Amino acid sequence: MFAQVRQRALTAAGQAVATERLVLAIRAAAAATIAWYLAPLLPLADADYSYYAPLGVLVSMHPTVADSLRSGLLALTGLGSGILLGLGGLLLVSLGAPGVVAVALVIVVGVVLGGIQALGTGRDWIALAGLFVLLLGGRQPDDFSLSFLITMAFGVVVGVAANYIFPPVYLHEAGERLALLRARIAEALEHMADMVGEGRIDAEMLTQVSEDLTNLSSEVAAEVRKADRSRRANPRARRLREVQQENDNAWWMLEWSTFFARDLADLLRRYPRISEEGRADLLTAALRHTADAVAAAPGEGSDEADDAAEAVDDYLTTLDAGETPLADRRPALAAASAVGSLVDMTRELAASER
Repeated sequence: MFAQVRQRALTAAGQAVATERLVLAIRAAAAATIAWYLAPLLPLADADYSYYAPLGVLVSMHPTVADSLRSGLLALTGLGSGILLGLGGLLLVSLGAPGVVAVALVIVVGVVLGGIQALGTGRDWIALAGLFVLLLGGRQPDDFSLSFLITMAFGVVVGVAANYIFPPVYLHEAGERLALLRARIAEALEHMADMVGEGRIDAEMLTQVSEDLTNLSSEVAAEVRKADRSRRANPRARRLREVQQENDNAWWMLEWSTFFARDLADLLRRYPRISEEGRADLLTAALRHTADAVAAAPGEGSDEADDAAEAVDDYLTTLDAGETPLADRRPALAAASAVGSLVDMTRELAASER
């Protein structure tokens, strides 16, 4: 338990001080400072509300240009809706409704509208902006609302502009995570080869291997999606189309490779007698050759894949020649099929990266 907590704490600390995060923090601080300094110069906006400009920067500050623009626009949409809601609450008060009733209605309607998924980050601003206008608008709610909206919008513009200056492209980072997933799949296959070769299946380790591959695959998927978003509205991405294509091909193949590796681990865990079917040494050889093919450098691994395919065929021959009833051989046949599918994925990946 303590080891898990410690590992999670170290992971969180690493994420907090990652270069990408530090660069984003410096960029956000610079943009917020500039927005705050320039906000009093805005026409139609009261300089007393210039502190909303840095808030607009924070709303729009994301790792990619596309995310910054989308988040900023959605936040302004929610903000505008909230302002209209707050003005409606003030209208109720001017007609004689108790202030507590107006507050309650603004919050209820704001939270209900916040359930609209399409509004994204703007959902949280509806009730908040409505409450701000209702409680802070005072005797000049129109001036407050206009200043609130203009100043926040200015902050969003500054935030998006700051991200557009040397915008980051995360294609290389995604490539590194894909390489890590490739290495982990190969490592998992090596562990399974050891178990089959020794005739000793460790169910607990196989469960852990499967869970680790699942978690890493999810992380890599998120990294690949972020890399794809970082290309949008990014002039630097035009020179990296080849890298993007390589990542897309690698992810498609490795996603399926992860599935087949987890399937194989599950088969070995549920049917430990697989190692006793046919010639276990041939299955071990197939697993090791497949691990070598998966771990090979991009564009390589064809020879290892050929060796693995040959070993799988040899192993299947021993299963076909056995006297064990077909029903008892099905788990071993399924395991051979999973290894064969991994070999096919490896061949396609090697061919796509040439």
